[in-house]
Amino acid sequence: MRVKKLNWRKCATKWRQFNHRKYSVFLSMKKEINICVLSVATLTLAVPNSSTAQTVLKVEKSQNQVKTSDTEYDLDELEVIGSRIPLSPEHSVRMVQVLTRKEIEASSAQSVNDLLKLVAGVDVRQRGAYGIQTDIGINGGNSDQLTVLLNGINISNPHTGHLTVDLPVSVNDIERIEVLEGGSSRIYGSSAFSGAINIITKNEKEHKLGVNIQGGSFGTVAGDANVNFQREKIYNRLTGGYSRSDGGSENSDFNKGNAFFNGGYNSSDLNVKWQLGYSTMNYGANTFYSAAFNNQYEENRRYMAAISAETKGRVHFLPSIYWSRTMDHYLLIRTNPEAYENFHQLNVYGMNLNSYIDWHLGKSSFGVEIRNEGILSNSLGKPMEESEYVKIPGHDKSYTNSDNRTNIGLYLEHDLIWKRVTVSLGLLANMNTALDYRFRIYPGIDVSWRPINGWKLYASFNQALRMPTFTDLYYKSPTINGNIGLKPEKSTDYTIGIQYSTPYFQAKLKGFYQKGTDMIDWVKYSADDSYHSANFKLNNMGIELTTQLNFQEIYGPNSFMKRLNISYAYINQKRDDNTEIYDSNYALDFLRNKFVVSTSHRIIDKLEAQWDFRLQHRNGAFTMYENGKSTGILTPYGTYAILDLKVQWVENAYTIFLQGNNLTNHHYFDLSNVEQPGFWFMGGVKIRL
Repeated sequence: MRVKKLNWRKCATKWRQFNHRKYSVFLSMKKEINICVLSVATLTLAVPNSSTAQTVLKVEKSQNQVKTSDTEYDLDELEVIGSRIPLSPEHSVRMVQVLTRKEIEASSAQSVNDLLKLVAGVDVRQRGAYGIQTDIGINGGNSDQLTVLLNGINISNPHTGHLTVDLPVSVNDIERIEVLEGGSSRIYGSSAFSGAINIITKNEKEHKLGVNIQGGSFGTVAGDANVNFQREKIYNRLTGGYSRSDGGSENSDFNKGNAFFNGGYNSSDLNVKWQLGYSTMNYGANTFYSAAFNNQYEENRRYMAAISAETKGRVHFLPSIYWSRTMDHYLLIRTNPEAYENFHQLNVYGMNLNSYIDWHLGKSSFGVEIRNEGILSNSLGKPMEESEYVKIPGHDKSYTNSDNRTNIGLYLEHDLIWKRVTVSLGLLANMNTALDYRFRIYPGIDVSWRPINGWKLYASFNQALRMPTFTDLYYKSPTINGNIGLKPEKSTDYTIGIQYSTPYFQAKLKGFYQKGTDMIDWVKYSADDSYHSANFKLNNMGIELTTQLNFQEIYGPNSFMKRLNISYAYINQKRDDNTEIYDSNYALDFLRNKFVVSTSHRIIDKLEAQWDFRLQHRNGAFTMYENGKSTGILTPYGTYAILDLKVQWVENAYTIFLQGNNLTNHHYFDLSNVEQPGFWFMGGVKIRL
């Protein structure tokens, strides 16, 4: 095949998009077709899946080089996987929701946390705007039971799940977000207890510069810039951003900065990827951790580095190494550090090797991950000898406590693929030095059946284990008491689902049941009690329905309506014991009902609008405080509705936008006594050169 480099504006016959019709190929017969531009977005849409259809937790691109007499080109071939082994979209075995780049750009989201609010099965409990202190859970789970990955690298925080989504990237850096619901330990390790979220950043292989500036309510100002540069087979992207605000409520001001560098090297024998990240946040913590004190303060710093590779050939090897450090400084009273002050430094080192091979009995994979987690603190961990104290950088104090544990996971998987059926069987053999030196086995099986074109049925069974966080084990304060005797959480997950997909309409329905043993929660046994971390038997069950209608596939690219997404999730929990609990801080405050509607449409010419509506009902209640004193009254979280709007004018070189979050100015609670701000207005411009 001869590939000519052509100017888009000079093309005689142009393909602007695929129309997904079975007869399309015949329309091109006896015609000379000039392929001018095939964008990454087009490639993404070419996969017969969309945000509500089955896709992947990882998309890799293998480079096939085409040489002509004039120029050498790279044609990308997409590989889609839903397990540890690459599988095509047709043969995938897991139900994964994906937020695509187009949906991210259209939404009024200011952070990754805001984006995840649009996924029905995800519970986002936000303390502050712009991603300041957010807990994220899946299928009734809490933030400690979730694995978060950045470009496939596990960045979960074993200090506390409150800091897991402190990311070194901004919304403008993200290509897509992939959400895997349900136990995934045999794919991503023991921390993927209730699910996993993989954040994929942009990896553009061309010279490009972008600048984004916005501002609005409460003295909020934000900006970021990015640059892409490529030389032969090496490509890189550098981004940096800063935001600040006075906050939408008392003592919720913040300053936030981030920097991220990622790139890669591609050849016919080897692909290599690297990433470096840094984030910093200083913020008023309102009543984040104690309703009796509304003048709390916190500082977080995060550093991370990772490199991964993939060899090519009959046997594929995928090694990776990574490191991350989180530094946390907390004040109970912002103006009085001596009243109560915590310092923590968490270091995580990891090494992962996965391999897979195709052979006549299917596809087989073997992998091993070694992950070391260590903490230095003045409150968490075991007391050190005075001679072992470590000076805290920038302060005249020292870390006096520490703890360290190493987790080793061995993975084995085999996939059987037939015309209509795919079966994936696997297991995780896991050992953690904080328990003992015994390996424990956690098996799983996923099955997908494609009875006719467009229809797919799923069923899965998986077991998982999660170690307590260092906060669960050690944290002590006047109102909170950790428990060094906590047992690891264990669960058995069952999921069944059905999916129907066409180019213009997708729908999926799933049901799940999780049987939990030794589940961890922070609870009060009476109104005057402090919170204790304790183990319980807890079962989660629920259903989720997601639909998407793409009007542009029906009426063409000039359709007034562009897209309509409607989704609903229902969850119920049952504690399998007779212990009387006055108040639960996490596990029993689950999101019972969540209804989401998102729609986008044209207004005139290049002016378009995106509407996002959420109706949520949270189970549970909290003790209301007034002026720092408990009223002794349990207040239900109840039901609330939020409507967001974003209007933008889109050109090739720039986008101008205005957006309003919480148009109804409704004040509500997702966490105990942490009131969320009302209406928030922002406006800005995005420039692409």
